[in-house]
Amino acid sequence: MTQQTLPLRISRQLWHGLLVELEQARRQRHPVTYRAVIERLELPTPAMRILTAALEHLAFLDAQAGRPLRSALVISQGGGRLPRDGFFACAARLGRYQGADNPLAAASWHAGEITRVYEYDYPEEP
Repeated sequence: MTQQTLPLRISRQLWHGLLVELEQARRQRHPVTYRAVIERLELPTPAMRILTAALEHLAFLDAQAGRPLRSALVISQGGGRLPRDGFFACAARLGRYQGADNPLAAASWHAGEITRVYEYDYPEEP
């Protein structure tokens, strides 16, 4: 028996909170961990799935508008200090990342994307 994947919805309040968290990280020029975002926004279970869905949606919106991907600001706590593999898969689906499964290429591309995010002046969201 397979588990059916249901679409996840994030409330307007949580969406706004996510955008505020990412804008603060951008202005401070400091990435934020998945755990920190989950805790600060007090995301309900399944928190990581909700956050991932929201970050992928934001990446889609940024890519569609020709902006750097703000979701690049959310990283793992681990030694690599990179986003999870799903971020790179999403960026590839959006035509933003063409690297193979090469950790050095991923780290290099991510560093460049973070720099672009820091330098970009995002419009205020309604």
